[in-house]
Amino acid sequence: MADAGARAPGATPVGAACLRLALSLGLALGLQACQPPAAPVAPSASAPSAVGQLRGSSASWAALEQIERHDIALPRQDAEALQSLLEQLPAGSAERLEALSLRATLLANLGDRTGLDQILHELEQWPKEALRPAAQLAAKLARATQFSKNGELAAASQALAGLAAYRPGPVEAGLLWRAQLRLSKVMGDRGEMDEAINGGLAALKLAEGMDSHWRRAVSLANLSFAYFRAQQQERATATVAQALAEVQLDPDPATLNAVQTSRFIVYADQGDGRVALEAHAQALAAARQMKSDTLVSLALGNSADYYLRRGNYAKALQMAQESLVLARQTHDVPAETLARHNAGIAKIGLHRVEEGKREVMQAIAMDEQREATAYAADGWLELGSYLERAADLGGAIQAYHQARRLSDLVLREENRKAVLEAQARYDDEQRAKEIALLNHDNSLKEEQITARDLQLKLWGALGGCVLVSAALLSLAYRRVRKTNLALKNTNESLRIQSERDPLTGLANRRHFQAAIKRLADQGRLSGTVFLIDIDHFKRVNDVHGHAAGDSVLIEVAQRLRHTLREQDLVVRWGGEEFLIVVASRAADDARLLAQRLLDQIGQQAVQHGGQAIGVTASIGFASFPLAPHNLAVNWERAIDLVDTVMYMAKAHGRNRAYGIESMEADDEDSLQDLAGRMEAAWHEGRVQLCSLQGPQAEEAA
Repeated sequence: MADAGARAPGATPVGAACLRLALSLGLALGLQACQPPAAPVAPSASAPSAVGQLRGSSASWAALEQIERHDIALPRQDAEALQSLLEQLPAGSAERLEALSLRATLLANLGDRTGLDQILHELEQWPKEALRPAAQLAAKLARATQFSKNGELAAASQALAGLAAYRPGPVEAGLLWRAQLRLSKVMGDRGEMDEAINGGLAALKLAEGMDSHWRRAVSLANLSFAYFRAQQQERATATVAQALAEVQLDPDPATLNAVQTSRFIVYADQGDGRVALEAHAQALAAARQMKSDTLVSLALGNSADYYLRRGNYAKALQMAQESLVLARQTHDVPAETLARHNAGIAKIGLHRVEEGKREVMQAIAMDEQREATAYAADGWLELGSYLERAADLGGAIQAYHQARRLSDLVLREENRKAVLEAQARYDDEQRAKEIALLNHDNSLKEEQITARDLQLKLWGALGGCVLVSAALLSLAYRRVRKTNLALKNTNESLRIQSERDPLTGLANRRHFQAAIKRLADQGRLSGTVFLIDIDHFKRVNDVHGHAAGDSVLIEVAQRLRHTLREQDLVVRWGGEEFLIVVASRAADDARLLAQRLLDQIGQQAVQHGGQAIGVTASIGFASFPLAPHNLAVNWERAIDLVDTVMYMAKAHGRNRAYGIESMEADDEDSLQDLAGRMEAAWHEGRVQLCSLQGPQAEEAA
């Protein structure tokens, strides 16, 4: 899949296609494969992990960990190696349990139901009581893998219910780690982004406790995908950078393939062609080195996506068709879905619009059938973008509305809150560490001051210099107060920094969560909301460079601040999107402000390095409670509504604003019905919209 433009509340997943395949191929499960083994797998050349030492530093444990690193990249070879190893392992042993769990994953992906049923029977009849909970968990993971492979995502998530109750010992730690990663992947595929992030964080904590660099790298790569899917682009970028640093501590081709694939997707969405191309090349080289059909299919999918974004549709179609052949050979439904989608998008780019549209819609139907709601939403959004380019505006608007319908399921109100809460907990932990260091430093300073104070007292008593001693004590006291004040100021600075976007200086979502309370009465918003998306921002990055894109964001932020009053709330909502909330509810005020925003953003080009970069924006806005029935909504629903009309502004040509003046809805159900078919409801007269045109930019981006 290729660049589909912006997407609230963050960047549209430009790499959604390669993301689909990367996750479905088991990247989130630790896509690990070193050199292809011949016969039984030899022990890893790297030092055994702390977990391996706790379980017993035997050759069998080393071989098992090596196969675990392979994951599903070499399923047939590793399944055979595990079968040979199982013949040597005693019944009821921890090593046998681990081998059965790993083999079950491979057989599930190979579609070997008979072999999988045999393993499940042995796990369910585990002879040693001490390891029965671990055996039950292994059976749950095996079933979840089988369900996931068959596209039964609801059943897969149900199979892994209750993971939080497990308290693993050293034997079960790796098993629980794999289960948490599988759960994170499944929930992400279903669009349950809060659960995907929580599962990813749980896996990361387990990896840290196991003192395993490669597991930590895989966990971070998986977590970056979860943030990416939750449209938290900056956090995804930071997390994948951590994964890249971690993999250098225990490098092998498979871990590098996993991390670089994740890195490619994250940076491709930002339009950073240099970094994305570098990551893609390294991931492809690793895939070829491993000679894995699974990973080669992934690399071909990434190649198709790469050529789509650069407009080389013929090459993209070739790559997609090659990937489709491999996907069918390996019976990989998600990979087949990806290949069909990329092929359809390429055909639309080659002006075979109806043929391409049918193929993309077939891929979307496959995603919806297997309950992969998040992928289906991405598919509709990208289809809309390409149909718009092909001048099929009716088809584009329909696709955008379908994307909105599914996005309501993907990022439901409670999911949005949970994602923000999970991020807040993470930020709080990081700040707590920084504050603890400052407190420790302050304690040392206080101890030094106290020691000097005692020394001064002693000399004062001995010398009878009472006045001098008192003066020195006063000085010491002032120094303590000064140190404490500095610590207080530092803590306040950390709090402020956590609520500001570092690039633009605008408020971020964390600040928005606190500030919105003053504009919401019992959770119901009162005021006018504007959602602004910079048009063709990825083109700016591709043509002028990432630094130019940053300059555009900074300049637009300044123009917004100059247009608004001090008491108005302006937030960098994510990527190239900005959110504004003002207290006024007057329709005339809203229209005037929307026009001023369009004019301020688009009247003058942005200057960067001697280049004049034309900038325009698409805006959606509405005042709440909604006229004519004074329907009050919460802030999440308000943002969904302005997001919908913002996409209508894009579909109708960009550089314009669409505002909701009234909706014939008197309850939440009727409102949701109208929101899901906004364009049709507008033409029916049940929704009243206003349309405003922006100025002509000095130079197209």
